[in-house]
Amino acid sequence: MTIPGLLPELEVIRKDFPILERTVAGGQPLVYLDSANTSQKPQCVIDSMVDHLERHNANISRAMHALGAEATEAFEGARDRVAAFVKAPSRDEVVFTKNASEALNLVANTLAWAKGPLAVGEGDEIVITEMEHHSNIVPWQLLAERTGATLRWFGLTDDGRLDLSGVDDLITERTKVVSLTWVSNMLGTINPVADIAARAREVGALVVVDASQAAPQLPVDVVASGADFVAFTGHKVVGPTGIGVLWGRREVLEALPPFLGGGEMIATVSMERSTWAGIPHKFEAGTPPIVEAVGLGAAVDYLDAVGMEAIHAHEQAITGYALEGLLSVPGLTVLGPQDAASRGGAVAFELAGVHPHDVAQVLDTRGIAVRAGHHCAKPAHARFGVQSSTRMSSYLYTTPAEIDALVEGLHYTRSYFKVG
Repeated sequence: MTIPGLLPELEVIRKDFPILERTVAGGQPLVYLDSANTSQKPQCVIDSMVDHLERHNANISRAMHALGAEATEAFEGARDRVAAFVKAPSRDEVVFTKNASEALNLVANTLAWAKGPLAVGEGDEIVITEMEHHSNIVPWQLLAERTGATLRWFGLTDDGRLDLSGVDDLITERTKVVSLTWVSNMLGTINPVADIAARAREVGALVVVDASQAAPQLPVDVVASGADFVAFTGHKVVGPTGIGVLWGRREVLEALPPFLGGGEMIATVSMERSTWAGIPHKFEAGTPPIVEAVGLGAAVDYLDAVGMEAIHAHEQAITGYALEGLLSVPGLTVLGPQDAASRGGAVAFELAGVHPHDVAQVLDTRGIAVRAGHHCAKPAHARFGVQSSTRMSSYLYTTPAEIDALVEGLHYTRSYFKVG
């Protein structure tokens, strides 16, 4: 099938991902539609990690021998590649964490401990949105509780977009932080990050962006976004689990206190006091995820080679095809925008008369992997009056045939449960 926008080398790309050759559910081909949860890994990422463990394994920045030097070069080389991937002005602005959740917690906690203009305290306001992943809600709730600040949020329109009608009343001179998702992991909505950041700058607020769903499928330019911090996670950008990224503006990172204490994040230590290393190492206490960083470097190289503009076009094309197919299923309701141009590849939906967990289990018997639950977005589900949903999510390796299998599987599910 020819769909404008699909990656022309789609079948070649699929061969890069060995897991896609698997059969499941008694010999049926795997149809993997859970990439918003975690993406699959190309062979080059797997090989880079195996090679590092087999030939270059050592701790970094400590061992005065060849393996230590090789490991350090590989780790710091990955930082260079990630900085280029997000168009960071400086490699020193890229901090490695264990995931996006830790990156967001790093920002929220250090703002609680900060002195001077960055300090968050009583009378200040923190603005988030109703569509956030829990990782971008809970840290700010904790910051508000610990400092006496007030938490406020953007509501959602009926079609799953941010309600920006009162933006000037929500982001005010009292606002200290605005933190929002770039692309919703539940609704799929792509938010106007740069526009909201511009309003935040007018009042002097810091802007934090959760790019966990954006970095896999959109070209990311951290400076153009207008953000002060951008966080994402390795396992959604065809990289390994166990590593995340926090980009921060140099002057803000330098002004913040450390997040964790330990080895490598210090300049000097005495029994009386310690001083801190420069950025980014000030925020990277202890032995870091070395081989995971190597894998992440290989992952962003892979995505760059395919081209993020081409990946974005593919995601929009395959999502448009999926929306058309899903909306042809009687009793199915898509949550969020129903035009592919306004959204990413995660599509949550309800199937009348069938619990989302039952939908996912029946699809699994046909080799189709989707997610069911609240997707760590309970407030967004509550806004639309649903406890949970089923979610399909595509990526650069998703084919129209896999979407057809999903739609056919949903028709079968309706028949299996005798609904309609």
